[in-house]
Amino acid sequence: MSGRLRKTGDFTTSTQILRLSAAALLIGAACAFIAIVLLKMIYFFTNLSFYHRLSFAYITPTHNHLHTWVIIPPIVGALLIGLMARFGSEKIRGHGIPEAIEAMLINESKVQPRVAFWKPISAAISIGSGGPFGAEGPIIMTGGSFGSLFSQFLHFSSIERRILLVAGAAGGMSATFASPVSAVLFAVELLVFEFKPRSLVPIAIASAVADAIRIAVIGPGPLFGMPNLEHVPVSLLLVATIIGVVGSFLAVLLTWAIYGVEDAFRKLPIHWMWWPALGAVVIGVGGMFSPRALGVGYDSIAAMLNVKLALYTLLTLLIVKTIIWVVALGSGTSGGILAPILIIGGSLGGVAADLFHAPHPGVWALLGMSAIFSGVTRTPLTSIVFPLELTHNLGALLPLLITSAIATGLSSLILPRSILTEKIVRRGLHLSREYHTDPLQMHYCSEVAFVPANSIAANTHLGDVAESELIRYTTASWLKVEDDERALNGIVLAWEVLRGSKLTPQSRIADLIAEAPVVFETDTAKTALSAMVETSANWVRVVDLTGATSGFITPAQLFELRKRERAEEADRSRVFSLTGRSESVAQDGAGEVPPM
Repeated sequence: MSGRLRKTGDFTTSTQILRLSAAALLIGAACAFIAIVLLKMIYFFTNLSFYHRLSFAYITPTHNHLHTWVIIPPIVGALLIGLMARFGSEKIRGHGIPEAIEAMLINESKVQPRVAFWKPISAAISIGSGGPFGAEGPIIMTGGSFGSLFSQFLHFSSIERRILLVAGAAGGMSATFASPVSAVLFAVELLVFEFKPRSLVPIAIASAVADAIRIAVIGPGPLFGMPNLEHVPVSLLLVATIIGVVGSFLAVLLTWAIYGVEDAFRKLPIHWMWWPALGAVVIGVGGMFSPRALGVGYDSIAAMLNVKLALYTLLTLLIVKTIIWVVALGSGTSGGILAPILIIGGSLGGVAADLFHAPHPGVWALLGMSAIFSGVTRTPLTSIVFPLELTHNLGALLPLLITSAIATGLSSLILPRSILTEKIVRRGLHLSREYHTDPLQMHYCSEVAFVPANSIAANTHLGDVAESELIRYTTASWLKVEDDERALNGIVLAWEVLRGSKLTPQSRIADLIAEAPVVFETDTAKTALSAMVETSANWVRVVDLTGATSGFITPAQLFELRKRERAEEADRSRVFSLTGRSESVAQDGAGEVPPM
């Protein structure tokens, strides 16, 4: 008897998790230093571009004195990025997250070393020269590249490389924003495509280690401190609802606009190497009207959360940041999307709070950030926890929950793809981000197994049964094959017997029984399916703990479980009514499910 007794449980976990966790610890530590170096590089190029000095000190373009000459640094930076993309690696274009997903889906989580080298340099130049981006996207891509390279150097499978790639991405995000929990949630909701201990634990370890190193080197969070909301008035819950609705519509418009601009650039009769320079012209002009719109903009995020920006400044920042970010990202330059989303959403909430003289304007800005973040990325849990970790304003938890849920639901209803996944779909890959329990994993083989009603002796000659009514009128049915002691040998299709009788009439029924994989009664139906796939068999033998055959499973039994799942979605029954009767309405073509 082949097969092995397997234990079923809530999760499938093995010693694999120990190797992955050890590797993730090293990757998280390395990604923390990568994130710190990248931030220092951004500060260096910002000092050089806007203040003409060599320094790694934190600075933003907000208070530059270039006036109309502010248009020059973005163009120069974009030209350099175009050259890097053309002669270095085209993968440095974009904000990094779709590129990381693409590497996992079509390249077995293998990232080329040159991408890991050129991506942080191009991002530092892009943002340091005024590009309206955040550092998190490039850091996520760079951290993911390191995790991929590390796993490629060692003997890891494609799935394990994917886990370590995402662990590197989470470590980079955690070190950038001092948001270890959000980094894990973001990885689970968007990047890793599964919810299992083997992925969750290593990713959490990498994120925790990266944040611990960040605290030791830079200091603890929050990144954007603000007054804590002590009491949540009912009116603020209504505000959270409205901001969630408005934010979802703005997120949809941003998605349409970015890919509309990208399509427009594709129609230009010039090489894509020059597109970032054209987009940089718009960046430079926008910087003349609103210098705060240039660069990462962390100072602007902090200012709007603490109500330090006037209405005119907020409105200008909202308009200019949106325009230059959409154009710059559509042009294919290098930079992240999370920080710009926070600025656009915060400006939206800040403007609304000022117009309505809100009692908690900083919280309005925070809700705006969550709404746009959730609507753009479709990561509802991250959109709740991320603002909390950025500000440590735990009092805003309930309003954030409402805003995030509404923004995610409405944007998903209106637009099937997010900014992060639309690019993947345009490259010919379908991506589903919904996770649910497989019905095949909810039923034991003992529940699904069957034994055919009609039987045939294993030693019978094929020619002797070819003309029997058992074969002639049940050609599409399964027959159970029994030995002389009436023990089950296997199953065979009646039409196989009929065909065999014409080809080899002297053969016996036992000769038709193919070698079939064995599963135990306590295995799940998913195990039976996997056994069929691995062996190309069209049935499996189900045995009890003694090894005796108790039944068989064919694809038909597995299809019935899928039909039952479909019925649960579409069959609407009135369980309770005033008349005491129960009604059932089947929709979308789903009918009654036959019994197992």
